[in-house]
Amino acid sequence: MTVDNSDRARALRLTPVSRETEERLALLVSELGRWQAAKNLVSGATLAEVWTRHIADSLQIYGLAPDALKWLDLGSGGGFPGLVIGICLAERAGGHIHLVESNSRKCAFLRHAARLTGAPVTVHAARIEDVVGEFVGRVDVVTARALAPLPQLIDWCKDLLRTGTLGLFPKGQHLDAELTDSSRYWKIQASTVSSVTDGAARILVVRAAEKQADQ
Repeated sequence: MTVDNSDRARALRLTPVSRETEERLALLVSELGRWQAAKNLVSGATLAEVWTRHIADSLQIYGLAPDALKWLDLGSGGGFPGLVIGICLAERAGGHIHLVESNSRKCAFLRHAARLTGAPVTVHAARIEDVVGEFVGRVDVVTARALAPLPQLIDWCKDLLRTGTLGLFPKGQHLDAELTDSSRYWKIQASTVSSVTDGAARILVVRAAEKQADQ
């Protein structure tokens, strides 16, 4: 995989990190390129701009809760944002992120990349609905990227949100429609933050969610 250095520079202008973190991220990108052909970890169309499309896109999520130490990433896939957040947490005493992914091949990559970069990561090879309850009261932030429509995300995370976990869910241009759909089932306390990598995207910051009374 050929990495565009101008894309790397642009990504780091958008989401600056320390030199040590940048080196760890470069190692992750290198390993992603090595594994991609065999494991199909991310969309091939995004590889030419991997630093902007995946690294910076993940770093901005971490930047919304930089003081949080305990994270949970659902449907981690090729490691975005989970591995990137884990790399950021490597410089934080007590920092840790749990990655939940049901695809065993992707789990192998997540574990390999975490070892290589020194990221404080635990990989759970499981379906989300089977393990999410284990993290109630144990994590500060839950995130999920390109995983499921908002009503499903809220349903998975409802008990986490009820106990004070912050939800950070990057969403694309259909967020307003997803919020409208969700309002049929949930009363959501949330705000949005514009994405720094995609003018049509936003990050939904969810602080609480309760079932509508008639549901």
